[in-house]
Amino acid sequence: MAEEVILTKEGKEELEKRLEYLKFEKRKEITERIKVAREFGDLSENAEYDAAKNEQAMIEGEILEIENKLKYAVIIKDEGKNGIVSLGSKVDFVMADDESEVDTYEIVGTTEADVEAGRISNESPIGNALLGRKKGDRVSVVTPSGVVEIIVKKVY
Repeated sequence: MAEEVILTKEGKEELEKRLEYLKFEKRKEITERIKVAREFGDLSENAEYDAAKNEQAMIEGEILEIENKLKYAVIIKDEGKNGIVSLGSKVDFVMADDESEVDTYEIVGTTEADVEAGRISNESPIGNALLGRKKGDRVSVVTPSGVVEIIVKKVY
């Protein structure tokens, strides 16, 4: 059996939208590009045809990957409302050595992790260390740049 893919409800919806786009819009686009490229003649030396076929293969691969993720998706329910950090929780925390800057992240599965969007994986050093914590907890985290101590300020 394949491994579960942990997703939020929103993450699942985003994957479903992407899958629909790839299947019903992007496939048509690529099929048309291949058709036009074939009209240029000799396929053995046709760069447009080769590029379109390569893009088609990449799109089909992405479609299969998304379908597989959705097949094994487990939707997380935010249980952080009880004040304890879990998958789906948003957490405000500060570094113990500089409490002036509050960081806010949502704890999600690896598929949805995007630091710039404020989403960290439950498998990342900080995400994993925050799981099961509550407001006021101090936790030491081993990161690639060394050990840091963080303080949980809010769980929601």
